[in-house]
Parts: sequence; structure tokens; C-alpha cells
Amino acid sequence: SHSLILVVCCINTNTTTKRFRLSNNTSTMLQYDNTAWNFFALAWISLYLLPSWYTILMKFYKATIGTKDSDIGAVARTNDEKKKAALLKKNAKGLKTLTQGFWINFGFTVFFTALFIYLSTSIQSGGEVNSFDPFTILDVSPGAELKIIKKAYKKMSLKWHPDKNPNNPSAEAKFMMVAKAYEALTDPTAKENFEKFGNPDGKQSLEVSIGLPSWLLDSENRNIVLMVYLIIMVGVIPFCVWKYYSNSSLYGEKDVMYNTYSWYHHSLDESTLMKSLPETLSGSAEFRERNMPKEASEKTQITKLLEKVKSSMQKPNFQNPILIKGNVLLHAHLLRKTDDMSEQYKEDLHFMLSKTNALIDAMISVCQHQEALKTALNCIQFGQYVTQACWNKDSTLMQLPYFGKKQVEENKDIVLSEFLSMDSKEIKLTGMTKEQKEDVFKCKEIIPRVSVETKIYVDDDEDAKVYEGDLCVVQVKVNRENLAEGETAGLVHAPHFPFPKQEAWWIILGTQEGKIIDIKKIAKPEKEFTHDIKFLAPAVGTYNFDLHILSNAYIGIDQKLAVELTTLDNSALPQYKIHPDDAELDDEPTLFEEMLNAHNVEEDSDDEDSDSDDEDEEEEEGIKELSAAERKKIELQKQRQAAAGDDSDDDSSVEEVYAD
Repeated sequence: SHSLILVVCCINTNTTTKRFRLSNNTSTMLQYDNTAWNFFALAWISLYLLPSWYTILMKFYKATIGTKDSDIGAVARTNDEKKKAALLKKNAKGLKTLTQGFWINFGFTVFFTALFIYLSTSIQSGGEVNSFDPFTILDVSPGAELKIIKKAYKKMSLKWHPDKNPNNPSAEAKFMMVAKAYEALTDPTAKENFEKFGNPDGKQSLEVSIGLPSWLLDSENRNIVLMVYLIIMVGVIPFCVWKYYSNSSLYGEKDVMYNTYSWYHHSLDESTLMKSLPETLSGSAEFRERNMPKEASEKTQITKLLEKVKSSMQKPNFQNPILIKGNVLLHAHLLRKTDDMSEQYKEDLHFMLSKTNALIDAMISVCQHQEALKTALNCIQFGQYVTQACWNKDSTLMQLPYFGKKQVEENKDIVLSEFLSMDSKEIKLTGMTKEQKEDVFKCKEIIPRVSVETKIYVDDDEDAKVYEGDLCVVQVKVNRENLAEGETAGLVHAPHFPFPKQEAWWIILGTQEGKIIDIKKIAKPEKEFTHDIKFLAPAVGTYNFDLHILSNAYIGIDQKLAVELTTLDNSALPQYKIHPDDAELDDEPTLFEEMLNAHNVEEDSDDEDSDSDDEDEEEEEGIKELSAAERKKIELQKQRQAAAGDDSDDDSSVEEVYAD
């Protein structure tokens, strides 16, 4: 017997594919059909081409003319932001913004498109999708005479005869088509069948074939097919699975590498200082390959750059070249000394800054896990410094446009929070042009001025008092006073940070001992927003907490508020009485317990006959016989008492404690 695996079947009513029939059998051996394979391949290729071309066209459109400046953050609200906006347009628009993955996909799409066209042409030339046209097959006009038809038939049959085209299945099929076409134009019966059914053989039955190319059966291709199969199944597929698993297992939350989290857990603790955070950030796993010095000349460049920033750096804890390079580049950014850097170092710094938002958030999450409030505050402030390209000894006024040493000296007794509330006439801007002063005032309106209100309450409780064990809520309401009603916060004004950044606020509730109760980053752009901090009320007493409201981008506008919580003894609350019906529910078995004890009940019923003598004696002594349901209830109570005895002391142990 013969058996074949059907990959896909092609059902035709007008097929010319040759079939082989077994002698003395009514069954037909299915043949590999090139046309069926072409249909099958076209269907699957279409599933890839349609979404792929759509994705390619959309990305190409966005990279050229479909992206607005506001979509990429290339908005210049002051002259100081124009350079940043131009760089964002340059880096976020054009064909160079298309990634390597885009071009790889584009190459595959073009290849499969060409293959799609080739398969479509093959199907059309094969005649399977066209109606049977004898005039086209013989290459004669519809009104040709019989003499011309015979001449054309003779010419075409000699051209496609199997003897002249050995081992050529397509030539054999073409020869059969020529014979059918001649028969349809000369034989009266065949001509009538052609006019009625479109085929000289008459009405055709359904035929089934295997949708795989016929060259798979060719003995000359056997070794190649087997080799390709082994390479795909044993090599390509396992490699793709391994590659995907290896890459996915490297990253944790927020697309930060697990090695980075491990480094932060090792480097951060309650005593971590602000000045050591650049070195900690430099050790992130995302930077290690990029910051590895590849040439001897890099050592000279790092040494020259180190001399410019050394006075503001903490003594490095590690002498690893990767850490030293990253640390120096970050300090060059914080001190605004990047003009003399090489183009390669500027690109390396640009890459590092592109990762800082996610990495600093990861540092804060590690501090939250360690309950290190002071270090978390340092990390948030470090993020502010990175955004504004300032360092810990710089004046907060350095965040304003055109402010240098002269302007800072004139306003040395003023911090940014005071500057924002000052009248324009009170501000000293000596040496600035009218246009520059206008930029300063514009920036003054962009930087948020916030007011904070707090409220402590218990959910669904009419009483404003908080009792021990209550789920209390500290509601924080933040109001951006610099915005008008209905206006929303935009991007952060940070001309020295090469990426757009949305304004957000960190809200932290901590104890005065330095432990974190709750920490959350709120990125709501509305003028006024609220955030609820929920936690269980501690034991009876009065507690003082610190509430920190910190910006994710601006230095010097953070706020710290004191929150006082007084918890009362919950014994003063009214006693909650359980309804008798609800109390009886505790004795009712659950569905799981009923299933668990079903087998025991059946055994008890089977033992009733064997224990009949004992039951008679009990009846004589005046003991009431228990029903199966009552025995089941007693057994359930025993099991619950036994389970409770594992987790709590029994009465005897309590008595022993008091006796001692």
C-alpha cells in the first residue's frame, strides 16, 4: 500500500495535470502539483506582504513628511531651545532614522514581492487559472481555416513532443494541451463538449492533488532537500528560539537589564551620596559595550577631559576603564564642558543620555526596595541635574536662558523658587538684550509653580478619626499655579538635554527615620491633579511623616510637607455582632470539603451493617443513633479543630504558661 501526507490540496474542475492510476485498484495515487503549490505559496506570502508593505509605507511616510515637529518634541519656545529643536528634527526625520530592522524587513519584503509576481506569472502561463482557449494554445485566429489549424497543430506538436523534451513535465503537459486544442477544433463531439463545458473531454470531475512542488520527488534533489530540512529543523529553528530567549532573559522591568539592577543593588544603600551617583550610573550594563575603550588614543582623550572635570568629581571607587569613561562623560555634561569633546565621545554621551530616564527610575525602584529614603531623594535630584546639565554647586538660576556667572552673581541671594514668584521689574538682567530678556520671562512661565494640599481620611467612613488597623488615605492635591484653567503642562524646558521630556512629579511619603512608605511618579499634565497614598494605620499614637513633592526635571522647586497622623484605640468602636444565620454558615462545609469527605461518608455507610451489634448495645444504654449527615458534620468539625491546633496553642499549653 502507498501513503502520502497531504500538505494542501488543490481542487480543480478544469485541470490538465497528469495522474497515475494503480493497476487492479480503483484508488488514485495523488501527485505533487506545481500549480497547487503556487496557490498555496501565494496565500502564505500574501499574509506577510500585506501587513509588511503597510508597515513599511507608514514608517517611510513618518520618516519623511508624516511627522509633525510637536510629535518629536522639536518645539522651540525660546531661542535657547532652537538648537535642540533643530537637532531633534535632524535626528528624528529622514531616511537615516529608519532602523536596521526596517531595512532587513524591506529586503525580505522586496524578495517575497518578486517571488509573488513570479508565482503569479507561473500560474497564468500554466493555464490553470485561464479558461480553455484552443485558438490561443495553437496560436491561430478564431476564424482560421481547417488547413491552418492542422498546420499549427503539426508545428506545435513537434515542438512539445515528449521525445524531443525528455524529463520535462511542462513540455509533456503542453503537448497534451495542444492535442486537446486540436481535438476541440476538429472533432465534432469534442467541439460540442468545449462549447458546453469549456473542455473537449466534457464535464470534468473534481480532482485532488498535493500542494507541493514536483521537484521534491526528483531523485537528483533528494539529498539537497534532506540537507535543507535538517539545517532548518536542527539549526535555524533552535538558534532562533535560543536567540529570542537569550535576549528576552536579559531585560527586566522598564527594559532595564538584570545586570544593571544587580549593579544598583550592589552600589546603592542608605549612605550613598549624590556625588557618587554618576559613577553608579556609568556602571549600567547598557553602557559597558559602548564605553569599552577600543583604541589606545582614547586613554589620552579621557585624560584630557578628566583634567577639566576632576575638581568636581568624587574620587572613583573603581578603576575600571568603562566606569572611568562613563563617569567623565557624565561630568562633562553636568558641567557643560562638551564642546571640546570628539565627535565619537559626543555620540557616546548622547547614547548614555538616551537611557538615563529609564535607568534613574530603576535606581529609584531599587531604593524603594531597600527603603532608603535619602538615597531615593538623591537619585531624583540627580535626574534633575542630568536634565538641566547642572551640578550640585551650581546656582538653580543656571536653568534659565542666558544665565551665566554675571547674572548669577547679580541674583546670588535668590533661588529659583523665589525667582518664579518675583515681579519682572525686580529681576536684574544686566547685559541682556530685549529678546534675551523675553526668553527669560517665557521660561519663567514654563517652569511650574505648584501649591500642595494634603488630607487624611478613611475610605467609606463618616467619622474623620483614624483608628488602629484602618486603611487610611493621604490625599495629595497638586495645583500648577503657572497654568490657566484648562491648560496642560507641556515638555520640560531643558535645552542642554538632547531629548524631549514630559513634566512629571515624584510624590514620596516617608518616616522621619528615613523609611519609605510610598513612592510614585505622577505624569498627569492637568493643571490640578490628586494622588492617594493608602496604608494601614499603625498602633495607637501620634506619628509625623514627611511628604516630598519633587520635580523630575527642575532643580529648586521641590516641596517638603509635614503630615501628622493620630491613631485611636479601635476598642472604642462599636462591637460588631454577627447575625445567627451568618454564624451557622461557618459550620456549613464548603464544596471542596464535601468532595474531600464524600469518600469517608461512603465508607461509614458501608460499615453500618458490620457495626449493627454495637449500635444495638448503644440503643439499650439510651444513646441516640447518629445519622450520616450528623456524623459527617462531627467529622468535619474534628478536622477543623485538628487543623487549627497546628497553628495555635491548645488550652493545656495556655494553662501551663499561666501556671509558670
